[in-house]
Amino acid sequence: MAVKRFKPVTPGTRFRVGADYSDVTTNVPEKTLVVAIKKSGGRNNSGKMTMRYMGGGHKKSYRLIDFKRDKFDINATVATIEYDPNRSARIALLHYVDGEKRYMLAPEGLTVGQTVVSGSAVPPEVGNTLPLKNIPLGSIIHNIELNPGQGGTIARSAGTYAQLSARDGKYAIIKLPSGETRMILATCLATIGTVSNSERANEVLGKAGRKRWLGRRPRVRGVAMNPVDHPMGGGEGRASGGHPRSRKGLLAKGFKTRDKKKTSDRYIIERRKK
Repeated sequence: MAVKRFKPVTPGTRFRVGADYSDVTTNVPEKTLVVAIKKSGGRNNSGKMTMRYMGGGHKKSYRLIDFKRDKFDINATVATIEYDPNRSARIALLHYVDGEKRYMLAPEGLTVGQTVVSGSAVPPEVGNTLPLKNIPLGSIIHNIELNPGQGGTIARSAGTYAQLSARDGKYAIIKLPSGETRMILATCLATIGTVSNSERANEVLGKAGRKRWLGRRPRVRGVAMNPVDHPMGGGEGRASGGHPRSRKGLLAKGFKTRDKKKTSDRYIIERRKK
């Protein structure tokens, strides 16, 4: 996949850098794996706005993704590589030999016609899913489980990956995309390879309207508000607004919000880079 620049025929295309979608093989999703998704507009069940700057956007359907990859030792053929409006990565439609169809996160280099499989004794090739105890050290992995059987929760967005660096007893030591090094049970599953669409970081929307199409409303800076609306608001002229804070008054730069007694701290060997 690559990105492409556009001729500046309009103000919106002057700075736009978009995907060329050369890796996408179809624009029609598998009907049995699509469900309706309702927009909230940032409102809760009583209609009160609890999340700001959300609303509008193009209508979307949700693709059911198999993050668990728990269909063991049954080969599947990649039928299509598809665009998913709900995530940054591409997804792949798998046709299993027993007739079932499932979507998976498409790793970089996965092509139509390729065979993928999950299991404890499968080869560590791109798209295959194995327990961490059976993956060779130094391997690049994604869609990693935190708890056995939970389904992958780590390294799922476009271009992300983690590295299996060591094993210690019943734990595997993983270096995460953030730079954090932590222990995960070696019985947890992970998929070989890097998540697809790594060029997404180079895309430029080009105009405010494209942001609205994605369902994101204009975000207002705290210093541009009135004192009643934000701790950093008010002042004569362009006042800096004091110490950077959130709308609720929580310090925003460098203040640690993680619970000091969090039980999972004992599994973290090295903190993420600042």
